[in-house]
Amino acid sequence: MKKYTMIFGASVLMLGACSPEEPQEEESEEMTDSGSDELGEDDPTEGDPEPADDEDIDEDEMAGDYETLAENLAAPWDLTLVDDGTVYVTEREGQIIEITDGETTPMSLALDEEVHQEGEGGLHGMVLHPEDENTAIIYHTYAATDGINNRIVEIERDGDEWQEIDILLEDIPGATTHNGGRLAIGPDGYLYATTGDAKDPELSQDTDSLAGKILRMDLDGTVAEGNPFDDSYLYSYGHRNPQGLDWTDDDRLFSTEHGPTANDEINHIEPGNNYGWPEIVGDETEEGMETAVMNSGEETWAPSGAAMVGEQSFYVAALAGEQLIRFDVDDDTTDTILEGEGRWRDVVYDENENMFYVITNNTDGRGDPIDEDDRLLRFEGPEP
Repeated sequence: MKKYTMIFGASVLMLGACSPEEPQEEESEEMTDSGSDELGEDDPTEGDPEPADDEDIDEDEMAGDYETLAENLAAPWDLTLVDDGTVYVTEREGQIIEITDGETTPMSLALDEEVHQEGEGGLHGMVLHPEDENTAIIYHTYAATDGINNRIVEIERDGDEWQEIDILLEDIPGATTHNGGRLAIGPDGYLYATTGDAKDPELSQDTDSLAGKILRMDLDGTVAEGNPFDDSYLYSYGHRNPQGLDWTDDDRLFSTEHGPTANDEINHIEPGNNYGWPEIVGDETEEGMETAVMNSGEETWAPSGAAMVGEQSFYVAALAGEQLIRFDVDDDTTDTILEGEGRWRDVVYDENENMFYVITNNTDGRGDPIDEDDRLLRFEGPEP
């Protein structure tokens, strides 16, 4: 185990003994692919968040250990916990990794449409069926006749292989960047999915398009009852590239979203609302559009996965920001909780065990990996 220092009631957790490295300046994929001068979802800018001052820290309240559960993961994207302690990690190239009692087992994935790994595309989100731990739902990019698309499919475990058994939704617009990809089952029992604008910002405002949206559906892929648009999967729209979803104990939904050249966002999602992209970003306002409840301003977080703890603490894994951020949804304040291990892709909280699980994302082509990267880490949560 490795020693860290943590403050859940104050401002900063530092992993290891070294200070956080500055993110590498790299050419963005969007610049490479489209000639745009807009920074990609994972691209750092100057002005990365500064670590908070820790001179008033009470060492007795924050000493602890974190545990490395797995090493040498290849561009991991999503974390899924099983009740028996097993962890599934999706890798962007198309594998599902099972981690049980310190053993790491790569599992193959048999799909009708192969995972298309180009740019930021590939295998993304995964959720287990609430009534069958051997059945799951995944989100992945595939090569279609008209370009790159995304699909949501149901898979079933057979030994060390997962096999596709049903298509829930396909033909979701995709691209080399801005594919969204996070899946979550809400407290209402419906499946929620985030989609990106597929590098075509105008699609986010088009309610006839699945791009740039948060979708809501039944677990069999049919449109959820009570959705705000008639016979439509759309739950909210006007999104650029949302990648984190979770609910408070009183069922408020919050989402993370990659902004253009900073202005990354945290949004309070309500059905039928328009979150403004590409018309407004950050703290800008426009009639009929929702302004983000929190944004990074000139800094870059590149926020990805997220986990809610209780009624107000929203934990966000930041890629370019290289930190785990806590957002207080009631006070509209942010704290840096964890930093010093590079890029963070996803975070999950186990309420029963009061443990956080996080994955690094230093092998995705934009990080500075160490020999053990990428890693699955676990550490204790806040005092109840």
